[in-house]
Amino acid sequence: MSSAETKSQALADVQAQSDNRNIPLEKVGISDLSYPITVLDRASNQQKTIAKISLSVNLPHDYRGAHLSRFVEALLRHHQKIGVGEISEILEDIRNRLQSEKSQIELSFPYFIERKAPVTGAGALMEYNCGFKAALGKDLDFILIATAPVTTLCPCSKEISERGAHNQRANITALIRFSDFVWLEEVIEIIESCGSSPVYPLLKREDEKKVTEMAYDNPRFVEDVVRDVAIKFDHESRITAYKIKAQSFESIHNHNAIAVVSKNWTDLA
Repeated sequence: MSSAETKSQALADVQAQSDNRNIPLEKVGISDLSYPITVLDRASNQQKTIAKISLSVNLPHDYRGAHLSRFVEALLRHHQKIGVGEISEILEDIRNRLQSEKSQIELSFPYFIERKAPVTGAGALMEYNCGFKAALGKDLDFILIATAPVTTLCPCSKEISERGAHNQRANITALIRFSDFVWLEEVIEIIESCGSSPVYPLLKREDEKKVTEMAYDNPRFVEDVVRDVAIKFDHESRITAYKIKAQSFESIHNHNAIAVVSKNWTDLA
């Protein structure tokens, strides 16, 4: 036996030491790990992107710590294929490696969709902040997340002003649970249809005129936006639960405006 092997056998496993404080921990793990992943893309089948990943397990009261390297080993085993279809397997792998009853994963990543301007059809890639989170205990709980920007034009400003109305960009975030597969693109399209106007990555003058007039003809409060998204989700039988948040980055106020609505919602345990 080599000296290196002898030394390796002699190394103490400190994380595996017992703990007598009798306090179980809800989550122990790693966070904000940058990692390349491949996600499903409705137009191109697959899209490669970079995710920020957090992984965790629950820790029994008599364990001092968790072996954090095993989280990264579980990711490596799946060769960057980290999507809806692989999540259950990844979480089961983590749970077994860490000898835990429950494992969790959270991912956030930029997702790109080609958007065409409304008049000229000029196309460019639009970035959306998306992600998902899941937990595996007795059952798998999976939540899909999508954030899309929209323009909101203030109905009050339009009503009381003689010339124009203030408008601003708002971010709408939807968290959903579903019974059958839902594309990120579908969620984003619903969100964008509920603002005063969508936001575009590239606009020519003809497009800018169209978008400006579209917003003026369709004034929306943040309250209107989340209610309209909720109504469209209610008509989609695959969506079983949701939480919707709108945040408007106000152009004439020194604060933002928010609105939140949910249905059948519980946060990930």
